[in-house]
Amino acid sequence: MAFSRARTASLTLLHTFLLPPIRHFNTTPLQSRISSTMMMNQMQTLDISSQIGSCMPLSMMRIGTLIHNIELRPGQGGKLVRAAGTSAKILTVPSKSTRFCEVKLPSGVKKLIDTKCRATVGQVSNPEHRKKKLRKAGQSRWLGRRPVVRGVAMNPVDHPHGGGEGRSKSSGRHGRTSLTPWGKPCKSGYKTGPLKRKK
Repeated sequence: MAFSRARTASLTLLHTFLLPPIRHFNTTPLQSRISSTMMMNQMQTLDISSQIGSCMPLSMMRIGTLIHNIELRPGQGGKLVRAAGTSAKILTVPSKSTRFCEVKLPSGVKKLIDTKCRATVGQVSNPEHRKKKLRKAGQSRWLGRRPVVRGVAMNPVDHPHGGGEGRSKSSGRHGRTSLTPWGKPCKSGYKTGPLKRKK
């Protein structure tokens, strides 16, 4: 009998010391106001650079942060990494003392960008966009894409490759190089870019 009384007494002592007391929450206006201010203070103390969707200059971000919608010049607006499911990565430590920060773009190109330029933390949504298949030809027309017709399949009046018997780009016996629809050579080493100045 004495053993059972001692056991119950020890159990009640353990419960009072080890288990936390049960709190009854009375939602009075003052308590709710205090709890909301405490939550706001906690949110302000959180690291902003880890919050997805926050937009800030590159100088305020950490190395290795995934970003998108990057400016090229400060105040110009986002120009880079805006397609669906894309993101860039900060490679060098951005700080206010250094002028430029190295960023790796989705193409793999490493680009130096001014640390005053702003960007958004995180990845662009809808990464499944590139896996989507068009069901019919009309669906690509809805997107504004017009059909591509080969020059060989055209008439001579429409394209330099047009006409002739069978599939031939040549005129008569002599072969011809590939031409653009406007008659400019587009292969065989023909330079189409601006000419370099001779020193």
